[in-house]
Amino acid sequence: MFVHKYFTLLFLPLFLISTESHAAIYKGQSIFIKKCMPCHKPGETFVAKYKKSEWEKFLKSKAKPLATLHLKDQKAKKSWDYFKSKKYMKESKHLRDFLFEYAKDSGKIPLF
Repeated sequence: MFVHKYFTLLFLPLFLISTESHAAIYKGQSIFIKKCMPCHKPGETFVAKYKKSEWEKFLKSKAKPLATLHLKDQKAKKSWDYFKSKKYMKESKHLRDFLFEYAKDSGKIPLF
């Protein structure tokens, strides 16, 4: 009984942290589908276009470089309101987790 309590105290936090990480990836995929796929189809090809280090350049500082890239592009005019919004800043961490999880050098392919 004594060992069971310590086992629970030690491993429960690790379990909660790992499930939280997966939730962020799932949220990022949902955001990608809603906000990015209308322009960047097919999604699985676009996500795997860049390595993690390349995505990092776009997604540093709450993904401001990615927003700037879109705001300078006339073809991305439909997305400007989103990239200017607080919602984008809030959601960017989930989008980052998703893009890192399925980057070119991850060896993984997202299922849409």
